[in-house]
Amino acid sequence: MASVYDALETRLPAEREASLMAALPAQVAHAQTASVAFAELLAGVNASDVVDRAALARLPVIRKHELQERQQASRQLAVAANVFGGFSAVTFGAAMPRVFASPGPIYEPEGTARDYWRMARAIYAAGFRPGELIHNSFSYHFVPAGSMMETGAHALGCSVFPGGTGQTEQQVHAMRDLQPAGYIGTPSFLKIIVEKAVEMGLALPSVKKAMFGGEAYPPSLRDWFLERGIAGYQCYATADLGLIAYETTAREGLVLDENVIVEIVRPGTGDPVAVGEVGELVVTALNPNYPLIRFGTGDLSAVMPGPCPTGRTNTRIKGWMGRADQTTKIRGMFVHPKQVDDIIKRFSEVARARLVVSGEMANDVMTLQVETPAASDALATRIGEAIRDVTKLRGQVVMVSPGSLPNDGKVIEDARSYK
Repeated sequence: MASVYDALETRLPAEREASLMAALPAQVAHAQTASVAFAELLAGVNASDVVDRAALARLPVIRKHELQERQQASRQLAVAANVFGGFSAVTFGAAMPRVFASPGPIYEPEGTARDYWRMARAIYAAGFRPGELIHNSFSYHFVPAGSMMETGAHALGCSVFPGGTGQTEQQVHAMRDLQPAGYIGTPSFLKIIVEKAVEMGLALPSVKKAMFGGEAYPPSLRDWFLERGIAGYQCYATADLGLIAYETTAREGLVLDENVIVEIVRPGTGDPVAVGEVGELVVTALNPNYPLIRFGTGDLSAVMPGPCPTGRTNTRIKGWMGRADQTTKIRGMFVHPKQVDDIIKRFSEVARARLVVSGEMANDVMTLQVETPAASDALATRIGEAIRDVTKLRGQVVMVSPGSLPNDGKVIEDARSYK
């Protein structure tokens, strides 16, 4: 068995699930009592009843745009405790040493817990070990990325050089002088640093490993680094939730973190999809400072079957597979994924659907493709009426056999020509 960060990673899946579900009611109750926003959003919910995934799936999904809207509205009150939209369970002072901002802006608190963002697990999986120096080139200002990685590295027992972004030549000189064991940052910036080092005629022999985040890491770039002696692995984390999943030496998907409850739901809804089906990642983080319950990341992914070959037993996901917000403007009207879901829920004969928008701009053709084993003209007519009722637009209906629609998480496909 490959070396793991701790024994949590090799628990029996049933043991892990029992532990997460045992912690869930208390986290829901804590969110209701310590967070103004969740006191409202979960009003009427009996936290002691939220003991399994079925009960969790009945709670509302909170998406990033709602978080931003609540923050913007609450800031008008000019009360420090409200700058986080009522979602934070702590306020300025000793319990919140730093505050960060993501584009929007959306403000995020940082707590005092050791490895607050839970990044040490991912850093360890990327090959870093206690006593090493890590060159951290994530940003240290505004966004939390630099601090996320630094606090994780410190929890692992590593020293950190806070390289930050930019100043490529100085980054090269620091790597040459300090001989770090590896790099943490975006893959594109390390590529720039390596190429600049070649241009400057300087070798960076110590940099043998890397952990990447913040952008896509395609196989072609992975191979580019391997050709230069650098083994790079990716992690998936957000400023709201911290670590969600991480890559291992098996390079077969991403393993979920041990302190999050992850669901994959049909885009635009809170309804969990079948295992293996692409949908939106919804995460409940067991973080007492920022108790986000069913937070929709807006990212698409899918669960992979079986355990990781490294011996880690937690669920694996395929990684980032696109964005879940597929809202599209059709003939001057916005159509949302939830509206497609509202249509198909009216018909027990329909399993899945995909709204395809084709034609040229100003001449849109809207076609709802539905998977059904009971195709008939009468059913098509009824679905067409539902399309008109829900979207206020006319649409064609095409019936296809069950399982024939692509498994890519798309509920709305914009196939129009924009020439």
